[in-house]
Amino acid sequence: MSDSTPARQFLDAAIDLLQRVRDEDAAAVEAAGTLIADTVAAGGRLFAFGAGHSSLAAQDVVYRAGGLALMNLLTVPGVVGVDVMPATLGSALERVDGLASAVLDSSPLRSGDLLVIVSLSGRNALPVEMAMSARALGVRVIGVTSVAYATETTSRHVSGTYLKDHCDIVLDSKIAVGDAELTLDTIEAPFAPASTVVTTALLQAVMATAAATLADRGIEPPLLRSGNVDGGHEWNGRVMTEYGDRIFYRR
Repeated sequence: MSDSTPARQFLDAAIDLLQRVRDEDAAAVEAAGTLIADTVAAGGRLFAFGAGHSSLAAQDVVYRAGGLALMNLLTVPGVVGVDVMPATLGSALERVDGLASAVLDSSPLRSGDLLVIVSLSGRNALPVEMAMSARALGVRVIGVTSVAYATETTSRHVSGTYLKDHCDIVLDSKIAVGDAELTLDTIEAPFAPASTVVTTALLQAVMATAAATLADRGIEPPLLRSGNVDGGHEWNGRVMTEYGDRIFYRR
């Protein structure tokens, strides 16, 4: 494959970003994994939220083979993925003031829990308000965002703040504003987004840290196995029974 092909250029760009977050976010990843382990050890519950395409990374750590069984998806109707019709409605809902508070008021989140919030820009009302309201409830918040947006865009929340301003720990995805890694003279718009690749890898690095930290403390991490390997369903059944009061995606 030639070095000049768009496929090679995109993969190289993604690799460069992964190397950056590996090196530059190492302390934050360690802190986030430790905070998750602390929450599990203390009997807290784990939740993840993302809107639109940011939801893809949040969903990747929920009910996941090799992942923590205690991670639950916090859903907001109309913004989880791009399945709402029209898809543009999801983007509009991210800008609605008060929506996050209404969702949290009817959710199982409580003091002592932990919420991972994924938002590439971190500028819309929904993720900002979600973080602010969650922390007011006594919930610890890990934010996964591109910090660059806070210096190159304006906030869409009435406070003028961003997701990064309301988190216990921030993981910076390093994604450039616009989320497009490639340009060509023959194509008017930039293309080839890498945010999903990088954000998903960041969160899996955090989950790996959490599992290892629990094991170091003599606590068996509540991990799920693949249902496509022999004994997987039996293993998962045992884990879900043991931790049933902290798993909400079965209800």
